[in-house]
Amino acid sequence: MPARFDDPVWNREQAARLQAHTDGRQVFGSGRGSINGVRPGEAVRHLMNFEIMSTIRVVRRSDGNYDRMCREVVFYTDAKSGEILDHWDNPYTGERVRVVDIANDPYNWVIRDYVGPPPLPGTDTHNVPPPAVKQPFLLQWSELGPDTVVVTEEFNGYYPNKLDPAKWPRESAGPMNQTSEYFRYYIARADLEDPAKTHLPHSGAWVRITPWLPWMLMGQAPGHIIYNAMFRAFDSVEYLKPAVVARVRERYPQYLTAPTEWYEPSLSSLEHYALEQKPAPAI
Repeated sequence: MPARFDDPVWNREQAARLQAHTDGRQVFGSGRGSINGVRPGEAVRHLMNFEIMSTIRVVRRSDGNYDRMCREVVFYTDAKSGEILDHWDNPYTGERVRVVDIANDPYNWVIRDYVGPPPLPGTDTHNVPPPAVKQPFLLQWSELGPDTVVVTEEFNGYYPNKLDPAKWPRESAGPMNQTSEYFRYYIARADLEDPAKTHLPHSGAWVRITPWLPWMLMGQAPGHIIYNAMFRAFDSVEYLKPAVVARVRERYPQYLTAPTEWYEPSLSSLEHYALEQKPAPAI
């Protein structure tokens, strides 16, 4: 079936196929990469690495759109040994700090054939009425030669920080949170144009620019960090890194199965941090 890049219904179907199987079967997302620290007046510094695992399911709604339902976890790893970190020696401050995993359950949004409300953490975007004037949902496509297509997604955010610096002076980067995320999905054109495939095989790249992580205890010190990752999706957990699967089984066993029904709230890692952690003692 030829690609129809300007058809919003076709785009909705490809977005759903990118996330998981459109027949309801889940996929396992797997990614890994580096974290680099950026401070004014000095070279960028490689701080650590990280591992991502997610389980994602899409379920078609009665209106033809899809519930995209996900659990996701990120573990931080030693830059040399690759071992999952529980503590980290901060080279900027000389302080040993406790590492806090990212564990989001759920992180959901609706895939529609029109542009709906953004999947902002903590907001209910499930059953909102459609806007009076619908903006067609069109992915950002590029053709990389005759046999490869690329989907690009870019998000630039500036929003109130859930970690109020008055309460979280050592964890909070300030009253506002400035972040950017950039995704690239690389897809074989033959797979894209094969309607028998319920899920689109792909590889991808992800970059996130964000303030210092709260558990680094850097407060409002100048600078930021950059996540730089590659990722893929698989039908079986056997293709994921064994150490990551073992840690998930130990700490978050429910994350090995994607949600089968929609539930709220979908919270960001900062919102989870604010709910689950306590401010570090002053020094």
